[in-house]
Amino acid sequence: QVHLVESGGGLVQAGASLRLSCAASGLTFSIYAMGWFRQAPGKEREFVAAIRWSGGNTYYADSVKGRFTISRDNAKNTVYLQMNSLKPEDTALYFCAAAWGWGDYTSYTTYNSWGQGTQVTVSS
Repeated sequence: QVHLVESGGGLVQAGASLRLSCAASGLTFSIYAMGWFRQAPGKEREFVAAIRWSGGNTYYADSVKGRFTISRDNAKNTVYLQMNSLKPEDTALYFCAAAWGWGDYTSYTTYNSWGQGTQVTVSS
């Protein structure tokens, strides 16, 4: 099992930046990729960004491309999501997830382990 703990959420004004962190523990050698998803009240969980653990290939949702950057520190088993130029529509509960194999890393069905989430609120 892989245990994930997110941190870094908060309340900010539009245009501000936040950096989310997700620390993985447990069977971290089994991780193929890690991703960030978000869910706003009354909406479905949506893909934000993902990164391959080996090679570092990255994937982004169109809505965040150019504003968000995903990165990883393999030595710390941690993935980051740098969020710049935040908008009110970015307000959501952000989840970190780990995938143990190949798949469509933009789909939540590919992921095996999930964190509890960290709240991001962007005021206008």
